[in-house]
Amino acid sequence: MKQPSVVSFPRAALALFLTAAGALAQTLPGTAPTAPPPAASNAPEMATKEAPAIFKTRVNLVMVPVVVRDAKGNTLGTYTKENFQLFDKGKPQEITRFSVEKAGDQAAKAAKTVDAIPTGEGEPAPPPDIPERFITYLFDDTHLEFGDLVRSREAASRQLAKLPKTDRAAIYTTSGQNQLDFTDDIDKLQATLLLLRPRSITGMGGITQCPDISYYMADMIVNQNDGMAQSLATQEVMACNPGLPASAAAAMVQSAAYQVLRPGEQETHVSLTVFKDVVRRMSAMPGQRIIVLISPGFISPTEYQQDKSDVMDRAIKANVLINSLDARGLWVDPMVDASRSGSTATPAFMQLKQQYDRAAASAQADVLAELAYGTGGSFFQNNNDLNEGVRQLAGAPEYIYILGFSPQNLKLDGSFHGLKVSFKAPLGKGLDLQARKGYYAPKKLSSAEETAKEEIEEALFSRDEISELPVEIHTQYFKASDKDATIAVLCRMDPRHIQFRKTDGRNVNSLTIVTGVFDRNGNFISGIQKTLELKLKDETLAKLNVTGTMAIKTNFSVPPGTYMIRQVVRDSEGQLMSALNGAVAIQ
Repeated sequence: MKQPSVVSFPRAALALFLTAAGALAQTLPGTAPTAPPPAASNAPEMATKEAPAIFKTRVNLVMVPVVVRDAKGNTLGTYTKENFQLFDKGKPQEITRFSVEKAGDQAAKAAKTVDAIPTGEGEPAPPPDIPERFITYLFDDTHLEFGDLVRSREAASRQLAKLPKTDRAAIYTTSGQNQLDFTDDIDKLQATLLLLRPRSITGMGGITQCPDISYYMADMIVNQNDGMAQSLATQEVMACNPGLPASAAAAMVQSAAYQVLRPGEQETHVSLTVFKDVVRRMSAMPGQRIIVLISPGFISPTEYQQDKSDVMDRAIKANVLINSLDARGLWVDPMVDASRSGSTATPAFMQLKQQYDRAAASAQADVLAELAYGTGGSFFQNNNDLNEGVRQLAGAPEYIYILGFSPQNLKLDGSFHGLKVSFKAPLGKGLDLQARKGYYAPKKLSSAEETAKEEIEEALFSRDEISELPVEIHTQYFKASDKDATIAVLCRMDPRHIQFRKTDGRNVNSLTIVTGVFDRNGNFISGIQKTLELKLKDETLAKLNVTGTMAIKTNFSVPPGTYMIRQVVRDSEGQLMSALNGAVAIQ
C-alpha cells in the first residue's frame, strides 16, 4: 500500500493543492477469503485513488451580504429569512440560502479546539496562541496624495500599536512596494508603514495643465462622447491660447484626453487586480478576515465593472470583509473650492467645470462604498477623524446576514443584474438596510471538478466548524530533536452513522480526508489529501459497527513551533462534510 505524501505549497500555488492526492495510511480490519471468489467479490475492501474529489455542484448561486442597523447605528441580528425579500432585475427571487454570522463566533469555536492529548513524552500539550482575526491594511498608494497618505498612515500606526495577541496584521499596497505579510511583530509593522509613499502611475502630481482634464472628464470625452465635456475643455484651451482656432483647440483636447485616459485606465486596472490578489491571499487565512482599504477612491469606467464585481464575488465566497476609508477626509465640494478657480475662465464656465469635478469626486467615493457595502463591510467618509475611522473599520459588524439565491433562466452573457433587498412591511420602518447592489452574470459555468476544488479550498481555509459527519480530530506531537518534530493528526470516524450504498454485495462509499497545517501567523505550510474507497463486506462492516471507530492518521514533519490544524472530511454517498480545527504547540 502506498504511503501518503506531504505536499508543500508556495502561496501563489494554493489552487494546485486540490489536484494532489495521497494514499491511505491505515488498514481497516477485514476477512480474507479462503477460496478464489467471483471477480466482484474479489475486489479489495479498501483502496486508494489519486483523483480530485467531486462534490455536489452549486450552480449559479449568488450570495448577498446584508447588514441591518437601527437609528443609533447598532447592527441587528434577530431577523429570519421570512423577513427579507430579494429582487433580481425587479423580479422576486426565492432565498434558498440564509445564515446569520455573528462576530466572534469563529474565535469562540477556535478556542474550543485546542487538543490536550499528551505528547510523546507524556506531558499535556500546552495551549497555543491561536490567531483569531486577520486584518490587511491595503493602502492605495497609486491614488493617494502625500498629505492624505501621511494622515491615514499615522491613523493605522496608532491602531496597530494596540494589536491584540489574537490578531495578525499585514500591509499591502496597490503599487506592490513596501509590503509586509501577516505578522504580530508590531515593530516590523510600524517600520513598514513609515516606508509608504505615493506611487502614482500618471506622475502628474499637483501640476496644473491646460486643459485641466481629470480622468473622469477624459473618460466622458473619449469613451462617452460627451459633447459638453469636449466643449468645456475646448473653451479652456482657447482661453489659454488666445487666437487659436476652435478646430485646433478641439484637436488638442482629444490629444490631452487620451494622454490622461491611458495612465488612468492603467491605475484602475492595477488597483482592481491588486484587490483580487489580496482577497485571494486573505482567503487562505484560517479565521476572521478583514481588509481595511485606505484610498481616496478612483474612477472605475464601465469596462472595469466586471472586474469590480469579481472582487466582491471572491470576497463574499471567501468570507472576506472589505471596509473602506475615504482618506480625503472632509471633502471640499469643488463648487465652493476657491483654489480651483482660474483667471482665464468665466463664472459660467467654472460652474459647469466644477459640476464635472463634483461628479468625479462622487464617482471616486462610489467605488469605495460599493466594495464595502457589497461585501457586508462599512464605509467611513467625509470625516477628518481618520483615527476613529481606522479604529471602526478594523472590526466587523456584529451581525451579517447572508442571503443566497439561484437565478432562474440565467443567460451566460456577462450582463449586469441589479439587486434590491428590502424588508417585508412593516419591519423596514426606522431601519437602515445595507446590501449588495448587483452582480454580473457569468459567461460560462464552472465544471464539476473546478467547483469541487473551490468547495474543498473554501472549507480548508476557514475556521468554521461543520459537523455533518461523525468525525473527531486529535493531535499529538513527537520530538526527534530540538530542530525536528512530527505532528500526528488522528481522524476518527464512526461507521455507524455513515451512509453506505449496497453494490454487488458490498457496502460502498468514498471518503475524502484533507488535512492542512498552518503556522502561528495563519500561513499555510503543507497539506495532505487522502481518498479512501470503501467496499466493505457485511462481516467487516459489522465488526466496525461494534468498535464504532475507523481511524486514519496523518503525519507532518515540522520544526518546533505553534501550529493550527484544519481537517475536512467529505463522503460521496451522503455528500456530507465535516470540518474541524486543532492546534498544537511544540516546545
